[in-house]
Amino acid sequence: MRVNDEQISVADSLTVLELLRQKEYPLTRIAVEVNGQIVPKAEYETYRLHDEDAVEIVCFVGGG
Repeated sequence: MRVNDEQISVADSLTVLELLRQKEYPLTRIAVEVNGQIVPKAEYETYRLHDEDAVEIVCFVGGG
């Protein structure tokens, strides 16, 4: 699986939420895209990832 252009090895059928926790991403102020499609936050716990998936995780930061 590719996460933010980095090839990683993960357990089969990992959920988006499990990946975020494993990689220590904050669960707020982020967006997750899998294979070019945005995954709604409500689906993080059930959306299953696979070895061939391309995942992009974007963290939003505030400031002025």
